[in-house]
Amino acid sequence: MEHIKLFLSNDRLSLREFTKDDWIDVHKYASQDIVCKYQPWEPNTEEESQGFVYQVIKDATQQPRTRFVFAIVYEDKMIGAGELNIRDLTNKIGEVAYIVNPDYWGNGIATDVAKLLIGFGFKELKLHRIFATCDPRNIGSSKVLEKVGMIKEGRIREDLLIRDGWRDSLLYGVLEHEWKK
Repeated sequence: MEHIKLFLSNDRLSLREFTKDDWIDVHKYASQDIVCKYQPWEPNTEEESQGFVYQVIKDATQQPRTRFVFAIVYEDKMIGAGELNIRDLTNKIGEVAYIVNPDYWGNGIATDVAKLLIGFGFKELKLHRIFATCDPRNIGSSKVLEKVGMIKEGRIREDLLIRDGWRDSLLYGVLEHEWKK
């Protein structure tokens, strides 16, 4: 079966499938300490940025496809990634995540990306529930998740080991019928 290239957009930005040369733009943000501050990974080496992009391209060909990673294109530049993973096919549960080059923080880009991903998850993938997690210290990400209609469901205690020790995660979720409103 041929792989169909997906494309999502609104009036400000677009989300497209990754190409192998995107690792250069991925490296521009993924190599920065501030970007992975609340993540379980260190700033990327060039090889790690390449490896990420190659893995994303490979995952796009899997059947059934459960990982959808998009390059964020804003003002004709690739400035980040938005991801939707199907975590449970039977119960139709997905997870969204996003990462944006810090040069573009504060412009509503993550909010637009999250909205596009959630819409894709409910309309195209027919999911029932979509969730996201973030570090409680990551106020910007919490605000994004609330802006897109996700409800704070709780706190998962010490669920992620990061550089400065165990990290709690805030859990946000939205159900299809809530999103339709």
